[in-house]
Amino acid sequence: MTETVPTLSGYRMTEKLYDGTRTLIYRALRETDNQPVVIKFLKHEYPTFQELVQFRNQYTIAKNLDFKGFVHIYALEHYYNGFALVMEDIGAVSLTDYITSNPLTLKEFFSIAVAIVKIIEVLYQNRVIHKDIKPQNLLIHPEAKQVRLIDFSISSLLPRETQEIQSPNVLEGTLAYLSPEQTGRMNRGIDYRTDFYSLGVTFYELLTGHLPFQSDDPMELVHCHIAQIPTPPIEVNPAIPRIVNDLIMKLMAKTAEERYQSAFGIRYDLVLCQQQWDAHESITPFELGLRDISDRFQISEKLYGRETEVATLLAAFDRVSEGQTEMMLVAGFSGIGKTALVNEVHKPIVRQRGYFIKGKFDQFKRNIPFSALVQAFQNFMGQLLTESDTELALWKTKLLDALGDNGQVIIEVIPELEQIMGSQPSVPELTGSAAQNRFNLLFQKFIHVFTTAKHPLIIFLDDLQWIDSASLKLLSVLVTEPHSAYLLLMGAYRDNEVSAAHPLMLTLDEIQKTEATVNHLTLEPLDHPNLNRLIADAMSCPTQSAVPLTDLVMNKTKGNPFFSNQFLKSLHEEGLITFDFSGNYWQCDVAKVKALNITDDVVEFMALQLQKLPNNTQTLLKLAACIGNQFELATLATVSEQAVAETAAELWKALQEGLVIPITDIYKFFQEVEENQIAETVELSVPYKFLHDRVQQAAYSLITEEQKPVTHLKIGQLLKSHTREEEVDENIFDIVNQLNQGRELITSQTARDELAQLNLKAGRKARNSTAYGAANQYLTVGLELLSADSWQSQYDVTLALYDSAIEAAYLNGDFARQAQLADIVHEQAKSLLDKVNTYIIQGQALLAQSQQLEALKMILPILKQLGIEFPEKPNPKDIDFVFQETQSAWEGKQIASLCNLPVMTSKNEQAAMRIFSIFTGSAFETAPKFWFLFVCKQVQLSINYGNVPASAYGYSQYGLVHSGKGNIETAYQFCQLALSVLEKLNAQEKTKEKAKVFNIFETFVRHRKFHFRETLKPLLEGYQSALEVGDFEFATYDAFEY
Repeated sequence: MTETVPTLSGYRMTEKLYDGTRTLIYRALRETDNQPVVIKFLKHEYPTFQELVQFRNQYTIAKNLDFKGFVHIYALEHYYNGFALVMEDIGAVSLTDYITSNPLTLKEFFSIAVAIVKIIEVLYQNRVIHKDIKPQNLLIHPEAKQVRLIDFSISSLLPRETQEIQSPNVLEGTLAYLSPEQTGRMNRGIDYRTDFYSLGVTFYELLTGHLPFQSDDPMELVHCHIAQIPTPPIEVNPAIPRIVNDLIMKLMAKTAEERYQSAFGIRYDLVLCQQQWDAHESITPFELGLRDISDRFQISEKLYGRETEVATLLAAFDRVSEGQTEMMLVAGFSGIGKTALVNEVHKPIVRQRGYFIKGKFDQFKRNIPFSALVQAFQNFMGQLLTESDTELALWKTKLLDALGDNGQVIIEVIPELEQIMGSQPSVPELTGSAAQNRFNLLFQKFIHVFTTAKHPLIIFLDDLQWIDSASLKLLSVLVTEPHSAYLLLMGAYRDNEVSAAHPLMLTLDEIQKTEATVNHLTLEPLDHPNLNRLIADAMSCPTQSAVPLTDLVMNKTKGNPFFSNQFLKSLHEEGLITFDFSGNYWQCDVAKVKALNITDDVVEFMALQLQKLPNNTQTLLKLAACIGNQFELATLATVSEQAVAETAAELWKALQEGLVIPITDIYKFFQEVEENQIAETVELSVPYKFLHDRVQQAAYSLITEEQKPVTHLKIGQLLKSHTREEEVDENIFDIVNQLNQGRELITSQTARDELAQLNLKAGRKARNSTAYGAANQYLTVGLELLSADSWQSQYDVTLALYDSAIEAAYLNGDFARQAQLADIVHEQAKSLLDKVNTYIIQGQALLAQSQQLEALKMILPILKQLGIEFPEKPNPKDIDFVFQETQSAWEGKQIASLCNLPVMTSKNEQAAMRIFSIFTGSAFETAPKFWFLFVCKQVQLSINYGNVPASAYGYSQYGLVHSGKGNIETAYQFCQLALSVLEKLNAQEKTKEKAKVFNIFETFVRHRKFHFRETLKPLLEGYQSALEVGDFEFATYDAFEY
């Protein structure tokens, strides 16, 4: 078969050089001048956006590097749906290919090594981190021996990047050469020193012919990079001089602080080695790194003075790896290092092949239910989706087995789950405890899929002081669940913002009353010796020399690590900490610093730092602060009313200063404003986050108090106007939270009514997620927005808001408010049917307070108004009359034929059946005579007006009545009728009624005709159905009878 050669206008292909999975590389001639070039094509017809980003990034960075150590970039051409990169052709081969046929002598190695380090020096001077140094990306001319570095596809122009935890399958870079911090599992950022590690691996391979770590298992390779010491190269190749061995091992140190700190330092030592070898073919040992000091101000990321706390944390993880479930809480002031401490657990997780997921509660999103949990599991689903098709199919099977037909309940909260499970059937809508029970049970099953001996699960939730009530309840369930194993729930909170009466503290008190394991760590500020070590490391000086600066920083920051770091960084930026190039050391003018009278308030201090940024950048940061700690570029562009590319460009300075962190590498697509037409037409997720809450708080503080509601209102209006109608529900919380903060500025009643309806939507969505506290807040705002005459001008919306608000108050246990709102509905509603829902909730509230008789007394007058009257004190004659009346209704008919009755359409009778279905069960225990009357009346209504889902339960109870009278065959037939009615219902309705029908039939009727063993399977089936709909009462009954 003839291979298709790519065609590109203006170029003639002459030779294929490389054919990879994602790219093709050809040698070609430029037709305008016959200039030899090399062209790199994206291979796929429809490349991923990630591939486009990386191609653009190669061009953006390489075209600005003017040094002979780099291949010159001529052009980035459009090629079908992607790009083609046109480069100079220098006639070179990759170092990988070169050493295959030309094993290096030590003399050649030194020559090549020095050349590579010179290239890395230029990268350092141009503030470029390559992130993929390896022999395949190093070209060498076979004759001239010139060395060039290529492939800047994942390179960074930021001084520091943060690598989020990802599956090893999709990590940026080449796994065999990847630095520990590039794995995302070292609790360290990525800076220029990541290239030194990859350089060490490259040197190791050049001299030994082997990689330091070899494995076909990606996770095993990650573990090797972060935890295993490689076999020294001298043991693989004894011809390697000891000092060269030590130099390579220093380059490959696990932490950046232990490696060389400058390319100059590496080159200095290499040249010494080269000179001695060239002269004597031997090298006298010398101390490495004597000229190695970085002229870039670096504050170490290692933890100072936290050794005990780290040990406690790791011990907890070890216990969880053995099958425990524990909760670990880390308390302390903002900026004290809680998150950094928790992240230390990354390394042992790799050893156990565990999963670490994290989410953060937001001070401006406290109303959004499960926000941090959703964030954590969205990220987790992203990790899983990078696994192989075989593994994904296995996860899908496990999830379907665990969740059954109820997967949609979890998908409603974590939409990304649908990408693994596929589309799931809708589920019955439940309210109250049933909804809460179902959700909690399903979430437990969901978690159990991922908590195994093979894969322990660590969930870290940050800023618990802002946690919502729904998340608190769920955490309590997860920690106290008896069968939970291999789960570590970690949380961090500011103890100075949490009183004993805070919901978090109250919940923890309840958890600790159970047998659940809850551990506490409280972090204190750094003491003087540890702060002194931090500053001495940053200044590259002895600790004694750093004491004057330590005294000053301690006085200003009180040992708060975040404030201390930002304070030191500010001193450097202001020219008060400087590098003396003549003496090769760092120095600080302490007297000058003291004279500046810098504020000791961290938010005020950070606000002053933000004000040094360009005005446009400040404006964006203020808007971003209103959105939340994490925000999307597209959202920020929307609320700033400018193009995405323009927004990214204006945000760039905040990224360079490290105040805003990109969460993925998609941001690189916008490093240059030109040629961004593709970006404007593609829906992109380009997420960012603030460096720290204090930065977000400082940005927010730049908005005056008068302007805050104005800003929030405008953000809300812009979000709403740019959200498609079908996507409003998905984004309802974000939109409503912004609008609500500016609602006092809305004077038009039409606009207030619209916002009231949005709050109704938000309240209902929160209720459906069992976030009853949030639902109550949204609905309360909705009511406040209504006009004084809303019962006349906006009747339907007003009634819906009151109905939902009454339900929310009941679900929150606020019975006084529920009764107060109900009184208003009873006074204002136009019809009895409009009041029925309110009466039902009132009755349920009474049942919740164990006032069954009061509930019964309350519903009897309502039934009377619906045309169904009962005697106040039923006597045997009343009972017998209703029984005979019911008999007459079905006599002469085949009982089985009642299954074919039409669907009930009468609104009054439907309302009555709703009341009976809710309150008949409580009457069975407290007022059996009324229970009898209720059951008979349900059967009468079904026969006379048609069947509804509740008819099935009514027929089964009527079977129980006949069983009690000894009419076994009639009892059996009515229970069979109930099963037939169930079969005609849709799946949702069937599940809701099944447990109750099965309980009556199997407990009271079937065994009177068949052997007891015939009841076991249906009882178990009923038990499962009860659990699926959160009906723990009937689940208990079925389990007991089973």
